[in-house]
Amino acid sequence: MSGALEFLREVRVLDFCWVGAGALVTKLLADMGAEVIKIESRARPDNLRLAPPYRPGGEGLEGSGYFASRNTNKKSFALDMRQPQAREIALNLAAHCSIVTSNFRPGVMERWGLAYIDVRQRNPSIIYLTMPMQGASGPHSSYTGFGSTIAALSGLVHLSGRPDRPPVGTGTHYPDHVPNPGHALVALLAALLHRERSGEGQAVEVSQLESTINVIGQAFLDDAQADGTRDRSGNRVGGASPHGVFPCAGTDEWVAVACLDQRHWLDLLEVLGQPAWGEEERFVTLLGRKQHEDELEQLLATETRRRQRTQLVEDLRACGVPAAAVNSSRDVLTDGALEARDYWQRVSHPVIGEMAIARPPFRRDEVQRPTLRRAPLLGEHTLEIATGLLGMDTATVERLIEQGVLA
Repeated sequence: MSGALEFLREVRVLDFCWVGAGALVTKLLADMGAEVIKIESRARPDNLRLAPPYRPGGEGLEGSGYFASRNTNKKSFALDMRQPQAREIALNLAAHCSIVTSNFRPGVMERWGLAYIDVRQRNPSIIYLTMPMQGASGPHSSYTGFGSTIAALSGLVHLSGRPDRPPVGTGTHYPDHVPNPGHALVALLAALLHRERSGEGQAVEVSQLESTINVIGQAFLDDAQADGTRDRSGNRVGGASPHGVFPCAGTDEWVAVACLDQRHWLDLLEVLGQPAWGEEERFVTLLGRKQHEDELEQLLATETRRRQRTQLVEDLRACGVPAAAVNSSRDVLTDGALEARDYWQRVSHPVIGEMAIARPPFRRDEVQRPTLRRAPLLGEHTLEIATGLLGMDTATVERLIEQGVLA
């Protein structure tokens, strides 16, 4: 990670991304050391600036906790791309950057005169990332949508839930917060390494539908080898039993347990006090447990309901059985595993106040986690970037602000 930090400190990103998937790509780059210049304007603010949750009394463009958590360490440059002068300013910024990113539908950047070919003429070594929902070409390329649309189209929603109930979906974590930014980040790092070795820039296209399908690739392979379509299986997986979420004492208290081998199964029975049903022949082997999984889960739930969640997790982990508490949002802030990894950082925001921000989800023990800066106010760094990076004089900047170009 230390090498990555040093490497990314040499990288500057011109960021046209908004909302979720694209914003998380550039957040990770910024949090790991890159300079990220976010392009937005009051005429067309990032939709995430208008999304709850808000701190009471903090509504408006600066009060969204959602935006604040997705845009740490970035700089905000106010530029209204509808204005005629905006294109030249954007191209001048791109000339000073290593990467340009966007997650608009195909055609938006082109209408602004900022297609890859336009930017490459100004900066031949540019790495140009686009994240269209269904690719930049083809019969569905012009379709618009968000994470929930992509999850449904890919089949991910169909696989989420119990077989006897309607699909429950995955929220926006899949695809917006894990597979799509993850694929795009790896692609950008590969492009940066290629340019370091060859001097060549390149266009990188990440179809968000395709990267979501990659998450459930096994389901597609299964369907290709079987009659019918694979159905939902809840928390169950092949090759493990029990494998699920079970109730504990209290209100809405749950624990996740995974017996991945016979040793886990025997240790689970030991923690539960060797219940009589655990010795039944039908549960002795994995095959038997899989064949009688409904009954097994009902019996196990009866046992776990008698126990406090925290203590049960501690007892199971102590003997090597994979187990975890099912946490609420409040619980996550005090989760011991996250606390041990220094995952949360308290950041002071001028409108929201103090808030907990997630650091990058990976770390190395010998490398200190990077310190996060709060998300920027809209246009907070416009003057700094215009006069510093672009070399404009203050009078010109003030005139462009009055004209609504830098606003």
